[in-house]
Amino acid sequence: MSPMPQSRGAASAPNNLYTAILAVALGVVVATSAFVAVQCYTQYNTIFGMP
Repeated sequence: MSPMPQSRGAASAPNNLYTAILAVALGVVVATSAFVAVQCYTQYNTIFGMP
């Protein structure tokens, strides 16, 4: 017997719960970034520059 554990291939979740949580979290980050960009543009007429 080897002291190294045998690899059983890629681990997979029994359902898509973790994928759904990751998708929701990514959606929140993208929506927040878009909101901040729009607010910066409407208030300062620029997104990346200093006001």
